[in-house]
Amino acid sequence: MSSSLSSGADFEHMFGLAPVSLWLEDYSALKQLFDQWRAEGVTDIRQFLAQDPARLRACSAALKVLKVNQRTLDLFAAESQQILEANLDKVFRDDMHDAVAHELSQLWDGQLEFSNQTVNYALDGRRLDVQIRARILPGYEDNWSRVLVSLEDVTATVRAGAELRRSERYARDLFEHSPVSLWVEDFSAVKSLLDGVRAQGIDDFKTFIRVHPEFVTRCMHEIRVIDVNQQTLRMFGAESKEMLLNNIGRVFRGEMHESFAEQLLDLWEGKTFQQREVVNYALSGDAVHIHMQFSVLADHMSDWGLVLLSLVDITARKKAEAYLEYLGKHDVLTQLRNRAFYAEELNRLTRKGPWPLSIIAIDLNGLKVVNDEQGHAAGDSMLRRVGEVLAKAVDAPACAARIGGDEFTVLLPGTDERGAMALQERILSMLELNNQFYPGQHLSLAMGIACCQSGDAVEAAIHRADQAMYAEKNRYYQQKNVDRRQSSSP
Repeated sequence: MSSSLSSGADFEHMFGLAPVSLWLEDYSALKQLFDQWRAEGVTDIRQFLAQDPARLRACSAALKVLKVNQRTLDLFAAESQQILEANLDKVFRDDMHDAVAHELSQLWDGQLEFSNQTVNYALDGRRLDVQIRARILPGYEDNWSRVLVSLEDVTATVRAGAELRRSERYARDLFEHSPVSLWVEDFSAVKSLLDGVRAQGIDDFKTFIRVHPEFVTRCMHEIRVIDVNQQTLRMFGAESKEMLLNNIGRVFRGEMHESFAEQLLDLWEGKTFQQREVVNYALSGDAVHIHMQFSVLADHMSDWGLVLLSLVDITARKKAEAYLEYLGKHDVLTQLRNRAFYAEELNRLTRKGPWPLSIIAIDLNGLKVVNDEQGHAAGDSMLRRVGEVLAKAVDAPACAARIGGDEFTVLLPGTDERGAMALQERILSMLELNNQFYPGQHLSLAMGIACCQSGDAVEAAIHRADQAMYAEKNRYYQQKNVDRRQSSSP
């Protein structure tokens, strides 16, 4: 039956016109080689072949090509079967040997057919990825003298797959090694919760979450983090993704509840791309100021199943902004409020109160003498000590400010003259403690108090406080027996 089929016209016609590469081969010499090795006690063919490369070459030499079809000649760029057979060493080489061992092991195990994906080479040098299938033809099971082998060219598919894998690796590398913290999250459960609220007929979502803050908490707990990148681990001080995700409650806490409520409100209003500044926390407990971008990916608008968040650490910028703001309102030397803040605060109190408003005008005695005799570094030290005294003595809402070289003012909103005098006593107590702590140079302050009510001229009260302070200063210099015109600052 097999012999008549192999020589029949129908077989010849189908064989020649088949759209895949067909090889009719004789494996009888391979079977004899296998029988010999079995008789010698070989049981593990893979291990046996791996021990000596010559054995694999012997197997390949035992295979005899009887006939190939036209598709085979076209595929391998051979003008004839004779040319193809004469160059089989160019066709079967390099990275196909491991695949051959796999095919041989299937035959060794008694299978009458095998399949595999391997690599061949055309005579023009092209690398061909091929899907190979072979079958010992019926009637030849005992001697393997007729084996039909088909080769399907899958080069395009393999290359497309390799390109896809390269693209996926490239995308993965971009994700993992991005200099920005990236989070891939699943918000589908959050969407279901929002849809459920909408289905209840609730229109005013802002009022709803204000009345039901537990809904915001529940939505936070329903977010599923799918993946984070390496920059995220560095930003939050986590050794691994597992460590970060197992401690996510330490990252999103505190004021994050309020920020997330705003995020939910935007989602309710259909804003699937959002930007905002938030505060998260590293696992060390340090606050991390972040610029966040949130985007529901285009293919998941219907369910919010894939959301990308990018987080940029702006902590350094926030600290710089805070410091610049601090410098704009504080005197660098004494750490008290500066003249600009004092003027702004005085203007605000003049317009809005609260009343009565008391003012304590303060001047450092003897600064010019210290500067002249000991240098400005010693004078600066005296000014810093005044800052220490006033910072300890004056509590909000009162405001202590350095408004000139050795001039200071304390504004006391909602405080009458008796309250101002009590604060003056507190300042003098702190001054005494400071002098005990710095015994080398005695610190002395001249102070004057004035108070005004709503409708009074605040500038007039400031002038009265200044006059009272200068009177006290004159008494100080008279006691010291020093010429005021030479020892005081201009």
